[in-house]
Amino acid sequence: MVARGFLFSGRLIDSLSELLCTFLSCLLGWNARPPLDPNVLIERYRQDEMNALALIHNLAQVVQFQLELKETVTPAHVHGLHFAFCAVIDGVEYKTGIGKSKKEARLQAAQYALEDLLPAIEHLKSALPETPDFPPPLLVKDPSDFIRRTSHGGSSVNLQIPQAVRFQLNKVFSPHPDISVCTSTTAAFVIQTSAGFQVVAFGTGNVSTRESVSSTGRIVHDSHAVVAARRSLMRFLYRHLLMFFSQTAELKAKSIFQQSVGGDLLALKSDVAFHLYTNQLPKGAAQMHSKLRLNPLSVSAWQVNNEMGLHLSVEGKIFSVLSATFDHSASKLVSMSVTDKLTQWQVLGYQGALISHFVEPIYVQSIVVGDSGCSDIRGMEISVNQRVEGITSQLPMHYCMVRPHISLVPQVATSTSEVALVTQSVNWSEGDGSIEIVDGLEGKTMEGSPFKSGSALASRLCKAAMLHRFRLLAKETQRHDLLAASSYREAKGSRAMAKPYQEAKSMLRAYLLQQGFGAWPVKVSVSDNFGV
Repeated sequence: MVARGFLFSGRLIDSLSELLCTFLSCLLGWNARPPLDPNVLIERYRQDEMNALALIHNLAQVVQFQLELKETVTPAHVHGLHFAFCAVIDGVEYKTGIGKSKKEARLQAAQYALEDLLPAIEHLKSALPETPDFPPPLLVKDPSDFIRRTSHGGSSVNLQIPQAVRFQLNKVFSPHPDISVCTSTTAAFVIQTSAGFQVVAFGTGNVSTRESVSSTGRIVHDSHAVVAARRSLMRFLYRHLLMFFSQTAELKAKSIFQQSVGGDLLALKSDVAFHLYTNQLPKGAAQMHSKLRLNPLSVSAWQVNNEMGLHLSVEGKIFSVLSATFDHSASKLVSMSVTDKLTQWQVLGYQGALISHFVEPIYVQSIVVGDSGCSDIRGMEISVNQRVEGITSQLPMHYCMVRPHISLVPQVATSTSEVALVTQSVNWSEGDGSIEIVDGLEGKTMEGSPFKSGSALASRLCKAAMLHRFRLLAKETQRHDLLAASSYREAKGSRAMAKPYQEAKSMLRAYLLQQGFGAWPVKVSVSDNFGV
C-alpha cells in the first residue's frame, strides 16, 4: 500500500473538522447527525481525500474499537535514526511502521493496520449499535473472524463453543459415570482453526487446598475449574512445543506454533485462536452488581468501590483487599480470585512465565459463560476488560491488554445439590489417555484416579510437574542457559527471555494499585524455591 496524504489544504481542514466533530460528539453525547458510514469513510480514503491516520481514528469512533498507536523498538535491520510505531486495536498489535519522524512512522503503522481491517469493515452490512452498554467485540486480524463476530455469525460461534465442550465432556467422562457430578463446575479451553472448534484442555472443581504452602512444588493449591483448565492448557502448549522442535517433519507441521517474523520466539499460527468456556460466573469482581451505567472507556466512578477491587480467596471465602487485612503467613493459604487471575492472564498471557522463554504471549479471543443462573455479565465486562484499560503503552514488547469478547451461552453441565464429590477436581488435556482426579482439599491425586503419576500422588498439574516439562523442552532445544536454573523461581524470572514477562507482571500490579484497585499480595517466597 502506497502512502496517502491530503491533496490540498481545503480537504485537510474538512478532515480535521470532521475528526473534531466526531470527538466532541463522543465526549459530550451530541446526536446532531447520524453516525458516519464506515464505507463512506473508506471511499474517501481510497480517493485520497483522507490519509490513513485520519481514517483509522474515524473508524475507531464509528466502529467503536479501542485504538492506540504505540511507539515500539526499531527492527534490527533498520539502520540510522528511525522511529517505530505499531497500531494496537483492542489489544491486537499490527505490523510495525518505520519512519524518519514520528509522524511518518505513525502514518505507516496506520496503513499496515488498515490493510488487515479494511477488507472486513467494507463488508459490514448491519448498523452499528448507537449506545453500547459494554465494549464491543475484539477486532481480530482474520477478516472472516471479524465479520463473524460483528454480524449475525456471532451467535453461531457462541453455539459451537458449548457444543464442543459438551461433546468432549461426554467422550472423556463416559467411561467414568460415577464421577460425572464433577462437571457441575467446569472450564475448558477451545481452539479454533480452519477445521472448526475443539476442546484441548479442561478442568473442574471449586475448592482450594487446606494444606499450608508447599515447599516441594508437589501440591496443587488452587483447584478451581478455570485454574485447573489453564494449567491443563499449559500441558497442551508444552506438547505442541515439543512437536515443533522435534526432528519429525510431520509432527512439526501439526504443531500450532510457527516461528515469529523477525524474532527469536514462536507464535501461534495465523489460523489458530483460543476461547475460554466456563459454566459459572467467576468469583470476585465479576460478580459485582450493575449499579451504574459506565462509559465503556472510563471506570473512575468505581475505583474506590470494594466490589471492583482485587479479591482474595481465603479458606473458601472471598474478601476484597480494600476492606480487610490478612496475615500472609505460611500457615494461611491466600490466592487471588478467579476474576483477578483472568484479568492478569489477559495482559500477561495464559502461557505462564516458563513457557514465555519460548513463545509470545498467548491470549484468548473470547470468554463465554454458560451459567443458567446468570443474566448479567456487566461485572465481568468491567473487571476483565476495563480495569486495566490503557496499560498497553507501559508494557514490554509483545505484551498488551487484550479485550476478550464476553458473552452468555447455553449451559453445558448443570449445578448439583450433591456435596459428596464437590472437593474433587478433574483435569484433562489433549493427548492424555485418561482423566486425572485430584482431591482439592489435599492437593494430591486420589487413589481411585484413572491416572496416577506415582506413589507420592503428586498431580500432573503441580508446579514440580510443570518444571519437569520445562526442563524436557530446554533439553530438547539445547537451551543450556535454562537448564542451569537451580530452582523453579530462578527458571521463571532470572533468564533473559522471561524478563519481559516479569516486567509486565510488575507493571500490571503497579498499575492496578495506582488505579485504586488494591495491592496484589506477595506470594510466600518458599513456595517457588524447589528444584527437580
